[in-house]
Amino acid sequence: MDSTSIELAGSEIDAIHHSDNTLRVSFSRAYIIKTMTGSEERTKWWQAGELVMEGVELEGDVPEGREGPLVCTGGDVVENVYTYRDMIPIPLDSQGHTRCDLGFVGTEQRLLASGRSVRLEMKGTPKYIEHIRS
Repeated sequence: MDSTSIELAGSEIDAIHHSDNTLRVSFSRAYIIKTMTGSEERTKWWQAGELVMEGVELEGDVPEGREGPLVCTGGDVVENVYTYRDMIPIPLDSQGHTRCDLGFVGTEQRLLASGRSVRLEMKGTPKYIEHIRS
């Protein structure tokens, strides 16, 4: 089975918006790992996109970048009974209990939020970076 996911560590976030119970985490450069069935190699790509959560309650303040984008160190994205650690599967569109807990380079602040739905909205075309060999 082929799989595609965002690798959170190193992905760049240019904005985090919270309004009307909606949270939008805008990735200017989300690093994507693609794995093909039967292949020992994986490929790395980048693409812009947004992680969107509806019915959100924030725990604390929204982290802000000092200069340039926030660089994610990893974290958890929860979709009902599944916890995705340091990654987000593509596609993702789910109703029910959702949660995110993301960390960022250079700050102790975390993005902590719970909601009732989560989805990924990828933008544009993925751009190839490299092959990853084991």
